[in-house]
Amino acid sequence: AKATLHGDGWLVRKLKAVDARLLHWSFDHPRPVIGLALMLVLLAGVSVPWLGRTFLPAFNEGTVTVSLILPPGTALSESNRLGTLAENQIKSVPEALSTGRRTGRAELDEHAEGVHFSEIDVDLAPSERGREVILGELRRALAVIPGAAINVGQPISHRLDHLLSGVRAEIAIKIFGDDLETLRAKAEEVRQRITTVPGLADLQIEKQVLIPQVRIHIDRGEALKYGLSLNQLSETLQAALQGKVVSQILDGQRTHDVVVRLAEEWRAESGDFGDILIDTPKGKIPLKLVAQVEETTGPNLINRDNMRRRIVVLANTQGRDVGAVVAEVQQRLAAMPLPAGYHLSYEGQFRSQQEATRLISLLAMISLAGVFLVLYSHFRSVVLSLVIMANIPMALVGSVAALWLSGQPLSVASLVGFITLTGISARNGILKISHYLHLVGQEGEPFGREMIVRGSLERLTPVLMTALVAALALVPLMLDADAAGKEILHPVAVVIFGGLISSTLLDTLVTPVVILLAGGKAMEQSLRTHGTTET
Repeated sequence: AKATLHGDGWLVRKLKAVDARLLHWSFDHPRPVIGLALMLVLLAGVSVPWLGRTFLPAFNEGTVTVSLILPPGTALSESNRLGTLAENQIKSVPEALSTGRRTGRAELDEHAEGVHFSEIDVDLAPSERGREVILGELRRALAVIPGAAINVGQPISHRLDHLLSGVRAEIAIKIFGDDLETLRAKAEEVRQRITTVPGLADLQIEKQVLIPQVRIHIDRGEALKYGLSLNQLSETLQAALQGKVVSQILDGQRTHDVVVRLAEEWRAESGDFGDILIDTPKGKIPLKLVAQVEETTGPNLINRDNMRRRIVVLANTQGRDVGAVVAEVQQRLAAMPLPAGYHLSYEGQFRSQQEATRLISLLAMISLAGVFLVLYSHFRSVVLSLVIMANIPMALVGSVAALWLSGQPLSVASLVGFITLTGISARNGILKISHYLHLVGQEGEPFGREMIVRGSLERLTPVLMTALVAALALVPLMLDADAAGKEILHPVAVVIFGGLISSTLLDTLVTPVVILLAGGKAMEQSLRTHGTTET
């Protein structure tokens, strides 16, 4: 009958009885309660820098992209042979269902590559083995390919890495300078210094190497004797060696360019270049009469960022977070001497993670200020607003603990979860304090222990219900963390779930104690200036 009158079932009555005993004990021991809360918040804050760091959680795309990079100048036949060998090695991994390979990319492609570069897409079967285990086995299987640099990743991840740093790897160490030979030497020194860093995989230097080239030095004096200008000679040589579009052929709705250039056997033998006939006002003459042709070596490519020459040492991570790997890499390279005018730049996911952390930290400060202004506009009390906002660091305790227990690194996704908690965790304090004000202002309850106990018990059910509903809604996102599509939402759910638990439990004791110690005058001021409107 009593349960019916009060509308409480046996479970709620039990919870309220326990809560009442805890509240009375907390009122008698305020220092241990507040001290414990402060200690937990401090421990959580101190442990945050020790969490792993990455830009975004690792994706589970169900497909792997393997980049096979051979020395520039490798013939198409050899590249095809080694590409076939790579596909056979990949198929030795149980999860590899099928492969598809692209060797080289067209010259007009956005990311043009020579035939020394192959991309192999691997379709993976569902497996109980983790993604890192499968990628590790793929790397070991491909290690037998001679002279090849291997980069193992996933399609979306590769594209994301390329957007972030211009290379298809998680970590990009860019060396800037003027002399290409010095850049290559320093890149090799970087590679040797960091090759034993734990967690580093697919370590390689951007394929900037010396390849055979033909250099043509035009003798301006001799050219003028035959009535030739440098522009005429350049156009003739370009047409002979690279080709020139002279017409088009219509084929239905399609058009085909007609390109004139030297036959393949002439272009393949640099020793014959001097015999190329050049049209002059005095008739045809061999090129060697007006130019010196020599065989030499030169770089296969020259890359620049912001008008500065650079070379890249690139790598992925395996079994360790990006932040920890880059921190150790920076430590090993800190003492490496660089010539004047040369410098290193750490880019890729590490740099993006740092930039995102700074931006999200700024947004967090703005959101905290916004929450405070909204609370103050309602309660008209700095003290009451700060008491409510004390739930935010108490939520941090559970969030950090949840990240540690789940093994999740600190990423953009988890940082978004922390910002989301600023509003969710303040809700419990709002429910309680607005009810305290209602009891004092509308029901005439005198401020003191009994009023706070009554208000806390009457708000226990809605506080637990809202926390429980939110927590249950997050459970599907927390299960099967490696499932495709959950990579971003799982860390958010882990952070919010942990924060809900700690803020709800700590708020049960801390908020009533703080209100009893410092909320009397603040509540009186709030009632006098604003009245009471229960939330």
